[in-house]
Amino acid sequence: MESDSQCDAAESAPGDASSLRESGTAGGPLRLGTRGSALARWQADWVADRLRELGRDVELIVIATQGDANLRPLGEIGGQGVFTKEIQRALLDERIDLAVHSLKDLPTETVAGLSLAAIPPRESNHDVLVCREAADLQGLPPGSRVGTGSTRRRAQLLYHRPDLMVSDIRGNVETRLQKLADGQFDAIVLAEAGLRRLGLEQHVTQILPRSLMLPAVGQGALGIEARAGDQAVREALAPLNHPETQVSVLAERSMLFALRAGCLAPVGAWARIENGSLRLDGVVLSPDGRERLAVSVSGPASEPVELGAEAAHRLNADGADRLIGETRGRLPLS
Repeated sequence: MESDSQCDAAESAPGDASSLRESGTAGGPLRLGTRGSALARWQADWVADRLRELGRDVELIVIATQGDANLRPLGEIGGQGVFTKEIQRALLDERIDLAVHSLKDLPTETVAGLSLAAIPPRESNHDVLVCREAADLQGLPPGSRVGTGSTRRRAQLLYHRPDLMVSDIRGNVETRLQKLADGQFDAIVLAEAGLRRLGLEQHVTQILPRSLMLPAVGQGALGIEARAGDQAVREALAPLNHPETQVSVLAERSMLFALRAGCLAPVGAWARIENGSLRLDGVVLSPDGRERLAVSVSGPASEPVELGAEAAHRLNADGADRLIGETRGRLPLS
């Protein structure tokens, strides 16, 4: 299942110590926890292959999450951490040694005992439009039904095309493409990274420019999580970390954390290194797309957390907290 969430809180608790067994830190294989969708397995296999190239034995352990089992709109099933909590519990229980997440799914509030051990190079963070007939967004006739499970995508679509009917869609990438082919939608919006990783990029109708749709926090990036005190695993993962991607997503996640926006708020962000500095563009919209607040800040690449906090402060000064409050008071997508 492809998630559209960008969460700011999670809760995990260690389990029964009787579940412990020999881990990769004690001579056995590194146990890598992952969700079971095709995209999640691709991501886990990619990480496992990199570790095997470094001489480590890796065992994949598939863990079902609440977000995988429940296809209701994310807001109805809690939103926060629905794709990560079970995997984080397995880490804390020492049933696995590391976990691979789509970073946009990983809550920004840290879970005691866990930490991000590596952030590999980022894939494209663009959103893309997949249409049945239209050539691009502007080519969609008024009243066209567009599917997305993301309030961020919904609000930005309506900001540019208030004449569209934007409806909720859930399921993995293949399921969403089938719903489009079956005529349930005239177009759907997906992450370019997911389509590329699954070899489905031929379905892309239009790569949406970031000026039209700013991506989710962490979109296109993977986060590899481990226990904070497991130095052996953290050292094994260190070669997979990409410093430029790391500082970029840290700035984005810092902005989201400072906004206290949560999963349902229409918040977008894009940070990158430009001319030796770290630049962060952020956006917050009203749920109906009628209001849009944007910010662009730059600073030293050595201070990503501070830059994200500055972006959030400027957005809040313009009224972002009010727009985010409106989102909390609304029902999930219908």
